[in-house]
Amino acid sequence: MRAALLIATLFPVGCLLLFAACSDRVAEPRRLDYELVASFPHDTTASTQGLLLHDGLYYESTGGYGSSTLRQVDPESGKVLRLRDLAVRAFGEGLALRDDRLYQLEWKSGEGFIYDLETFDRVGEFHYEGEGWGLAWDGEHFILSDGTSVLRFLEPETFALVRSAEVRDHRGPVDLLNELEYIDGKIFCNRWHRDEILVIDSESGIVEAVLNLVALERPRPRDSEAVLNGIAHDPATGLLHVTGKRWPRVHVLRVSE
Repeated sequence: MRAALLIATLFPVGCLLLFAACSDRVAEPRRLDYELVASFPHDTTASTQGLLLHDGLYYESTGGYGSSTLRQVDPESGKVLRLRDLAVRAFGEGLALRDDRLYQLEWKSGEGFIYDLETFDRVGEFHYEGEGWGLAWDGEHFILSDGTSVLRFLEPETFALVRSAEVRDHRGPVDLLNELEYIDGKIFCNRWHRDEILVIDSESGIVEAVLNLVALERPRPRDSEAVLNGIAHDPATGLLHVTGKRWPRVHVLRVSE
């Protein structure tokens, strides 16, 4: 009798626990495909950390102590039209555009740099906690990656934390989040030392799709750090422009299911 009562008592609790476990389950990400539309030359000395496309030109942040830069580049020729060197002690990282200002992260100092879009004059700086890896602008907040599984959404004037989202797929938290690009409510993200781009829901942090680019740019440069990194979106065509650190080309892709 006591056993029956115990089972009857625990059964609803068990059901609730099972329901909670099921409700937290994340579906396996969809697999995306792509068509290679074009390839443009890319400076093989450029260790790409951030890439964006604006008014038909690339803006690129490159890394490395003593070799970090901010660049404006003509896509079709690969010619560097404007260049600003960072201080020797600075390691350039993610790059984002807000209005007529470029915002560039530095890897370890917690300090970022603000530049005039037209002149590349440095017009300010900003500060954030932890490391800086990738940066994107969603029209309301900056989105910052720091190499962990957490993306931070920051207020644009003060860079105060507004909210954060842990990135997860069907296996659990996903870390090593690097270069970011915000596209139509989704965050496209390079993952360090992975030949793939993740498509992340910006509200939930769930990885909804994966674009596998293992076949792109072969043979790769003979450098273990010459990894896939750099995502730019052309809203006029919907095409994706991708490259890697010290890659000889930027590839233009049409992405599909």
